[in-house]
Amino acid sequence: MGDGTGTSTTSQDVRTGDATAGPLRTAVVYNPVRVEGLDERRRVVEEALAAAGWPAPRWIETTEDDPGAGQARQAVADGAQVVFACGGDGTVRSCIEGLAGGPGALAVLPAGTGNLLATNLGLPDDPAAGVRVVVERGRRRIDVGYVDGQAFAVMAGIGFDAALLDDASTQLKARFGPAAYVVSALKHLRRHRIDVRIELDDRPPMRRRVRSVVVGNVGRLQGGVLLLADAEPDNGQMEVAVLAPRTLGDWAGTAWGVARRRKHVPHLETFRASHVRVVATEPHRRQLDGDVIERGRVLEVSISPAALDLCVPQPERSEDLSEGSERL
Repeated sequence: MGDGTGTSTTSQDVRTGDATAGPLRTAVVYNPVRVEGLDERRRVVEEALAAAGWPAPRWIETTEDDPGAGQARQAVADGAQVVFACGGDGTVRSCIEGLAGGPGALAVLPAGTGNLLATNLGLPDDPAAGVRVVVERGRRRIDVGYVDGQAFAVMAGIGFDAALLDDASTQLKARFGPAAYVVSALKHLRRHRIDVRIELDDRPPMRRRVRSVVVGNVGRLQGGVLLLADAEPDNGQMEVAVLAPRTLGDWAGTAWGVARRRKHVPHLETFRASHVRVVATEPHRRQLDGDVIERGRVLEVSISPAALDLCVPQPERSEDLSEGSERL
């Protein structure tokens, strides 16, 4: 099992394509509202592809009614072999929903505040470096989770985590960046705990009074906080974090234990399962990869193993790409 940092991949994780294969057809699904400097980003992407001898991509806008799933699915139907998701976590999640289980590969061009999938899997922020990842043809088949028919690849949650995400408005994130999540979290530290029944695979149900239950395909939260150090996105299972601090002092102890990567963290239980069902006594806010979805009493997670082909840096290139992004 890896160290859970999500900042690198091993040679066993990454599949390398045929170096002699020809150029691939690509498309960029982008959120016109969330992507700043779109013209410059477009120029960089097209120049990087042209330098590799690849054709220019097709650029497709998301809409309020379809934030990316339909566009990604149609792009593959029209011949694209790689779909770039250019936007925030919502755009990436929607593209995953459109591509999971199909022949197209996903590449990520981060352009949001959280950038959860990119942060967890060491994907570069710089668009030119992102194109190089695709051209290098490193691929990793990762699992995809589903809640109420909606896909996610990072985390699902009910309770505190969904509440803080819901209250971290676009305006707040524009003003404070990732610190907006901290500002929002402070509002909810004293909220009442919720009573839940947790069912993991075929094990006996557990009853807990919690602040939040988080089901993770990878380990890092907003702000780079490593909550689930043992999470692996391609093992056919997910890690489950049960957070149950009662007081501000308990929260401090939990935060300190997580930050120090202690083996036993106060007021935090972790489990692993391939099917997770959390049932609360009343409806609560829920989230998928940072997107707040409809309130509900139940958070039921099923897993589709190795459902998504993700473009990732090859191991020998990861450090070079990271350093290049820092210089740019």
